[in-house]
Amino acid sequence: MVSAQEALELHRQAVVIDLHNDVLSESVMRGKNIAKSIRGGRTDLPRLKSGGVDVQFFSVWCDGKKKHPFAYANQEIDALYQLIKENSDKMLLATTVEEIKRGIAEHKLVAMIGVEGGHMLADNLANIDSLYRRGVRYVTLTWNNSTHWASSAADESRHKIKQKGLSDFGRQVIQRMNQLGMIVDLSHVGEQTFYDVLKICKKPVLVSHSDAYGLNPHYRNLKDQQIKAVAQNGGVIGVNFYSDFLDPNYRKKIASLYAQYVSKADTIPLSVDKKFDKLPAQAKQALRPPLALVIDHIDYLVKMAGIDHVGIGADFDGMESTPIGLDDVQDYPKLTEALLNRGYAPKDIRKILGENVLRVIQAQEN
Repeated sequence: MVSAQEALELHRQAVVIDLHNDVLSESVMRGKNIAKSIRGGRTDLPRLKSGGVDVQFFSVWCDGKKKHPFAYANQEIDALYQLIKENSDKMLLATTVEEIKRGIAEHKLVAMIGVEGGHMLADNLANIDSLYRRGVRYVTLTWNNSTHWASSAADESRHKIKQKGLSDFGRQVIQRMNQLGMIVDLSHVGEQTFYDVLKICKKPVLVSHSDAYGLNPHYRNLKDQQIKAVAQNGGVIGVNFYSDFLDPNYRKKIASLYAQYVSKADTIPLSVDKKFDKLPAQAKQALRPPLALVIDHIDYLVKMAGIDHVGIGADFDGMESTPIGLDDVQDYPKLTEALLNRGYAPKDIRKILGENVLRVIQAQEN
């Protein structure tokens, strides 16, 4: 067994990049100052520092119900800009690998921006250019809701959409992103959209926060052929820490505990997260899978795609339940320790923690 101190030393030497965090919508847009330690939530600047995070992609997100999603995206970016301005001694915004390296050398948290959901483009190609100028470096083409031009995994799996895949406008979106050097993110997209994109995408993609379907057949996870296709494209899959994506028994456990503690007669259909919210603390704790299950998904992805195509996209502040030991962003060193104890070489752990993602970012610039 490797000691926690040995793991921490490796963790501090590595470039640690997390591809997906929802703290902007969960905390910042609700008036919380994450420059200080905050109660509730899983992310703030002190905990990011403690967790050894070098580069954090901040997710710009809203559901499909906003009347003016593009304007709201800009409001979220404004909020991040203000946070950076007020804490310029602790963090900076990066849009290139060179800026990332400068921020790390200055011992600052490097902030990067990813837009989660193509609905925030408001069906306007010019908005892609606008967001790029503001620092956005990836767009997740859909969220759970489909756009007019790309179908989501949620809608495809529930057969709620007539036209699967990319439309002609969707193909224009991909081409424009490639021209700008904006990364295409395939988390949340349906299988048809996934393959339609890879047919025309000229640069490596991200799947920023997804897991392996082979271990848990959830519609948000990647099937074996998809994993191999990402590798062939040169892209990277960010492992998600959400219990529902990791554990194939999570939903059955919630249903059982809900019947035990809340209501045997589930007369009002509730989503998984709404049922979770009604459970007592001890039941919520019992739902959490072991940290080893995260490593199992990493093992699976590495086996299918190769060590050069796996990263981290934890999804902190975008989920109700995490594995035991991964409570918040300060717990990343535990992941490094677990990888070492699973037998991963330090050079391979450094790839998973951040080097693979750096390569994808660099490829856009090329």
